[in-house]
Amino acid sequence: PLKVDSEPCSRPIGVRAPATMTDPFENDIRAPNPCVDDDNIMPMNSLLTRIDHVGIAVADLDTAIDFYARTFGLSVVHEEVNERQGVREAMLAVGDSGSCIQLLAPLTETSTIAKFLDRSGPGIQQIAYGVDDIEAAAQTLRASGVRMLFETAQVGTAGSLTNFCHPKDCGGVLVELVQAAPAHG
Repeated sequence: PLKVDSEPCSRPIGVRAPATMTDPFENDIRAPNPCVDDDNIMPMNSLLTRIDHVGIAVADLDTAIDFYARTFGLSVVHEEVNERQGVREAMLAVGDSGSCIQLLAPLTETSTIAKFLDRSGPGIQQIAYGVDDIEAAAQTLRASGVRMLFETAQVGTAGSLTNFCHPKDCGGVLVELVQAAPAHG
């Protein structure tokens, strides 16, 4: 019989135990984190510098902003209309991590986000990673066989430069590259 504890288990979800294991809590089966060594992040040679944001397609931006504010305590740090992409968008800061959730609502029935909503419904539409030099990153990715959606970077949220990796080359995930706009001051 399974014992149900009132306290949550500290074991990670999704770790596959050996088939012969009779007591799943007898041994610590967690795999070591390859990015952490003595609680310090190990330097890696990577094109990507951070998770910039996760893009979420929504039908109604105001309703979604209200939901994320009430449910998760997130607040809007930037909002704009991007006519070229056919979206109204809001960036919501996730704590002081520097990462955001980007809520994307369609301006027209023919926008990319409207088509995504028709095909998939509301939900995660893309993951965006920060890069220091978007053109150099795109060139490196192309050399690795990844198709980019644009020949050169496009102006994105708050004046950033963006380009997208084709989802068929990235395991079905639409990956956005973001080079932050130069700081003013």
